[in-house]
Amino acid sequence: MIPAPIPTDEAQRLQALREMLILDTPPEERFDRVVRFAADEFDMPIVLVSLVDAKRQWFKARVGLDVCETERDLSFCGHVVVQPQILVVEDALQDERFQDNPLVTGAPHVRFYAGAPLQLPTGQIVGTLCMIDHQPRTLDAMDLAILGSLRELVVSELVSQEVTG
Repeated sequence: MIPAPIPTDEAQRLQALREMLILDTPPEERFDRVVRFAADEFDMPIVLVSLVDAKRQWFKARVGLDVCETERDLSFCGHVVVQPQILVVEDALQDERFQDNPLVTGAPHVRFYAGAPLQLPTGQIVGTLCMIDHQPRTLDAMDLAILGSLRELVVSELVSQEVTG
């Protein structure tokens, strides 16, 4: 397992995340509907709005996973917060960054992962809209466009949360 690098703007990223006052808040329909739609649209067993804190990733919305957070060190999402592009891992068992990750070798048995970075207008990436499957998959250009649009919906809600929160 290759741990994710720490973003160069980590202090600012964490400050932006904390200023939103969203961590550890109850579920909200505006985020839940996005993960439900993505799960249905892509026939994905697990979809999450994941916010990457200093030591954990916390799930603001989730489908298909009972836990509300996991360790950041094990997270795929930690690899996404360092770059603005969607990260697609078609088969985690074939990817040296993840092949021996406990989330791959054990529950929830991640084989496919796609994570779209949640980048705020100020530039900080605070988390991901991510999709997980138990089998290898690919996404085509249309799939990536839909995932990107759903990501923008989540970012809009996060920014709205920040203003009204």
